[in-house]
Amino acid sequence: MEIRHPSQLSPEILVGIVNEKLRLQCPDKASLLYELGMPEAELDAKLADFDYHPETNQYRSR
Repeated sequence: MEIRHPSQLSPEILVGIVNEKLRLQCPDKASLLYELGMPEAELDAKLADFDYHPETNQYRSR
């Protein structure tokens, strides 16, 4: 799935897409950021209500 403008998506939609990419395509957050072409600070700001958990390789709500 290609995301053309991830910064324009709502956080609820984006977290679903991001978690699917992490589950199926990206082994870690660094590869996710590369895949999205999005700076880490921008993704973290967009997903401010979610925390990334490296042990499960997914974002979860706080």
